Amino acid sequence: MKTVVVDAYDSFVHIIDQYLRTLRANPVVIRSDAATVERVRAEAPDLLVLGPGPGHPVDSGHVELVRAFATSLPIFGVCLGHQALGVAYGARVSPAQHLMHGKTSRIEHDGRGAFAQQPQGFLATRYHSLVVEEGTVPGELEVTARSCDDGYVMGLRHRELPLESVQFHPESITTELGLEIFRSFLHGAIGSPGAR
Repeated sequence: MKTVVVDAYDSFVHIIDQYLRTLRANPVVIRSDAATVERVRAEAPDLLVLGPGPGHPVDSGHVELVRAFATSLPIFGVCLGHQALGVAYGARVSPAQHLMHGKTSRIEHDGRGAFAQQPQGFLATRYHSLVVEEGTVPGELEVTARSCDDGYVMGLRHRELPLESVQFHPESITTELGLEIFRSFLHGAIGSPGAR
């Protein structure tokens, strides 16, 4: 199997790369300004990971990638990638009431998909100033997780396609069982990566 990781100039995308290598998902990292639809398609990946980074999802190129590959590839979004999944389907992103840069929150979730192996109330690290507005999440997507302290959307999943995202950073050392979030998504979306 092969994974394309789109790096939106984030300082810790190398940890996502390490996690995917551990899971035998064979990542290839491409910077977001080079990750055109044509370039990603040329890599012939089995999975697309839209990484975190600064800025608004509309300006990152992530939204176009979701729209181009949603029906042909499993997609997992982290932070900026999470916001892009929402925007691609019509949700709005707006400034959060409080900046969450390097702060932790407990997460409540639905226990499915990427959260299949996570206990309720696990600790996750957040680095974001924008949030997906829950009231604008369209019918194609479901909210899968919320922060316990401020109630913001922390996870989205497509109801029919293998598309999922998290607002927090599973790759952060202070997120509990972050590797397991990637493992659970891979298992649910494509089965055992090592078998491909």
